[in-house]
Amino acid sequence: MSKSLKIISWISRLVAAIILLQTLFFKFSGAPASVFIFSELGMEPWGRIGSGVVELIASILLLLPKTIWAGAILALGTMAGAIFFHLTKLGISVQDDGGGLFTMALVVTACSALALFLHKHQIPFLVRKQV
Repeated sequence: MSKSLKIISWISRLVAAIILLQTLFFKFSGAPASVFIFSELGMEPWGRIGSGVVELIASILLLLPKTIWAGAILALGTMAGAIFFHLTKLGISVQDDGGGLFTMALVVTACSALALFLHKHQIPFLVRKQV
């Protein structure tokens, strides 16, 4: 991988991980906005805590060189759920946030997709073994 692609990889992974990690405080502390969202979805508190744990794991995996692909896939799956619920049940703007949470989900999705693309050669079930 070229130096410029390594830099792009690090930036995309850091942006995704930072966004995922900064939302953990709100999920784990039971912030009113988080409780509201998961109550609206009928998944409070287990969905809030469970998604927080998954996002924490995804963040860590995104930052470890050998598990970037796994972190990216986990983050993509989690964000697919978030985007789905924003589009179907919550709306783009939740509690007058101006679409901030939805935008962050889109940014994490884009950054994770880029990281996965850049590290697709690491995905074990796609790598051909040399005989």
